[in-house]
Amino acid sequence: MIKGSIVALVTPMTESGELDLPTLNDLLEWHIQEGTDAIVAVGTTGESPTLSIEENCAVVDHVVKTVKGRVPVIAGTGANSTQEAIEMTAAAKESGADACLLVTPYYNKPTQKGLIAHHTAIAEAVDIPQILYNVPGRTACDMLPTTVRELSKVDNIIAIKEATGDLVRGKEVIDLCKSDSFAIYSGDDPTAMDLMLMGAEGTISVTANVVPKLFHELCELTMAGERKAAGDINLQLSVLNKCLFLESNPIPVKWALYKMGKISPGIRLPLTQLDELYHEFIQLTLQRLELV
Repeated sequence: MIKGSIVALVTPMTESGELDLPTLNDLLEWHIQEGTDAIVAVGTTGESPTLSIEENCAVVDHVVKTVKGRVPVIAGTGANSTQEAIEMTAAAKESGADACLLVTPYYNKPTQKGLIAHHTAIAEAVDIPQILYNVPGRTACDMLPTTVRELSKVDNIIAIKEATGDLVRGKEVIDLCKSDSFAIYSGDDPTAMDLMLMGAEGTISVTANVVPKLFHELCELTMAGERKAAGDINLQLSVLNKCLFLESNPIPVKWALYKMGKISPGIRLPLTQLDELYHEFIQLTLQRLELV
């Protein structure tokens, strides 16, 4: 079972918006050296909505080949078309990804019965471990805990990224669904420590892009029950967690990484560069953490 700090990795781009694979290589090496436990390629933070299917598959393939089994690679292959999700999931399996992350279908708003049918169809079509991803604040589609429980019975559906940020909801999902063969991951950095203390197996994190070593330590200490030491790190990261969601993700995290010298400022429309209103606040936060 994949555990710990799982970075929802940004997709580096040039200023003109083209994929920047050499910089991606550098980011991957940095994360492995800093202790990141697993890598999500082309999730929401990786700008999956504006990558073509061909680009999505190419980035996943590139990450798998670069990582070379040193940490697990999870491919973002969700879509609001079941057939498209099947195609991308099959491509990720062909590339050698360790698992796939499948967001609930967005915009078309399926029923709970439709969610079960959608994810079951993908699981039956492609034999690779699959992680559900519930983030209703972005998708307008909420996978209810009872639906998660039903899907957790499907052999190759192994986990859920629970990104509501609602700890009552998260605890309900853990109580209903957690087992030796099904894990719950936090998908909300500000509440991640609390959900791990309740039994989540780690966090699929935006903040880990910026502080991979600290976030690995936070997850490790929390899951070991070291509440005081974990709480100290969590407090240290609390302002950064807020900074990285001042505008839609991944706008702030890409700007922070640019200021750290890790990537170019490239981002794709309809996302735009971080508003100048937030520059000083994020810059000061990075300075306090000695990141710039």
